[in-house]
Amino acid sequence: MDSIGKKVRVAREISEAIGLKNITFAHSRGEEIKEKFNFVVSRAVMPLPDVVKICRKNIDKDQKNALPNGIICLKGGELQEEIRPFKNCVDMIDLHNYFEDEFFKKKKVVYVPIN
Repeated sequence: MDSIGKKVRVAREISEAIGLKNITFAHSRGEEIKEKFNFVVSRAVMPLPDVVKICRKNIDKDQKNALPNGIICLKGGELQEEIRPFKNCVDMIDLHNYFEDEFFKKKKVVYVPIN
């Protein structure tokens, strides 16, 4: 979901090009979305607590995957303050371990399970 249609179109085209299935896109603000999902995936530019606050209502309680339903974000910078409310359950993956490009040097994938 994104309030900017161009980003939604690009994401849709990429998912089709790489063959992703069972994925939904919405040209809308997060606060307006009512549907339930196993995961919300975000390129989060807002603080993590705000993302969780907006998206928590959209995480389905019915677990179908090995990884518990939750929110997965691409985040950059110093995240210690942002993850503090979730310190007991948040997982972070440093992307510089997988990609050599300078862009990924301080980027992380942040996963917050939502029960």
